[in-house]
Amino acid sequence: MVARSLITLKALTYDRTGGMAAAPTTSLPEFIGGSRNWDYRFCWLRDATLTLLALMNAGYYDEAKMWRDWLLRAAAGSPRQIQIMYGIRGERRLTEWQVPWLPGYENSQPVRIGNAAHNQLQLDIFGEVMDALHQARVGGLGGYEAGWDLQREFLAHLEKIWREPDEGLWEIRGARRHFTHSKAMAWVAFDRAVKSAEAFGLAGEVDRWRLAREEIHNDVCTRGYKAELGSFVQAYGGKDLDASLLLLPAIGFLPPDDARIRGTVAAIERDLVVGGLVRRYDSETGTDGLPPGEGLFLACSFWLADAYLMLGRRDEAVRLFEKLLSLRNDLGLLSEEYEPRTRRLVGNFPQAFSHLALVNSASNLAHFRKPAEQRSETRVAGVAEAKVGAK
Repeated sequence: MVARSLITLKALTYDRTGGMAAAPTTSLPEFIGGSRNWDYRFCWLRDATLTLLALMNAGYYDEAKMWRDWLLRAAAGSPRQIQIMYGIRGERRLTEWQVPWLPGYENSQPVRIGNAAHNQLQLDIFGEVMDALHQARVGGLGGYEAGWDLQREFLAHLEKIWREPDEGLWEIRGARRHFTHSKAMAWVAFDRAVKSAEAFGLAGEVDRWRLAREEIHNDVCTRGYKAELGSFVQAYGGKDLDASLLLLPAIGFLPPDDARIRGTVAAIERDLVVGGLVRRYDSETGTDGLPPGEGLFLACSFWLADAYLMLGRRDEAVRLFEKLLSLRNDLGLLSEEYEPRTRRLVGNFPQAFSHLALVNSASNLAHFRKPAEQRSETRVAGVAEAKVGAK
């Protein structure tokens, strides 16, 4: 199952640049007959850390280095001009338009070419890029200083904008909000900068980054947590839940045994789990500015399995993981989502994010190098040196 997913990820990679497409398809609907139909034939910066860990942990360092190098090329330039996605050759202009003369998959319209989300503000990508390059150093990928000047520019820019609302992880088409996950990933950006500087002797404004890290952490814990719910919430000032909150222990924001993390997992189990699988959020609220109705996002269910494992609930993690494996088609492939009423895969296909989540969950369950522990690790000094020596 892991080998099949890795082959799929390799097949989604453009050999000339190392860019990995999220999917090779456009406009396969998240809900049959609905309008949530997007073009996924692009490379998302958000996939950076999970991609690197999946490839490095499987021993594919050449592919990991290609992805790291694509990431550095794509993100180069002014931080103000960074995009959340690019073309497989590094294209920046991804203008979205609709094709009215095509009926769409099973009459699901519109059919879209391009993706308007490329111009959105999504604060989490700064944390993803910083984390990916940090994990590349810890994993012994070489070139400790690769991209460091760029990263310092990122942090200077992020320090100015992290308090702003954004469109968030799910690329909403409604009004910007202060998404808890976005703020937590801004914390990740400064946290990984401090750790890289300390572990690898890289120059930087470490004291300033520590202060920013502490300020963001306090902000999230104060404004992103609802004591009456015993849970973190999707966005500041709201009460809705979001599956992205399952990532808080994996990114190291709080330890898994923290009561706030346990409460968040329990709340998501109560409100977002349907038939054993996880919804991204409640699409009926109108938060995303789109008509309601979508399938169950498969990566989110893998995140719940990872959270179970970090909470010591291994048997539940295994059961959920095996349930997810049973949803693969006869070729071992997964799409973006699953529709439980019709028992079919929906969304663009095959989906890199789903297969990345599968590989990393499998590593969390069975491999000696567990991505959830690697991302949340606080002790990095000496790790890189040992791995470089081993290689």
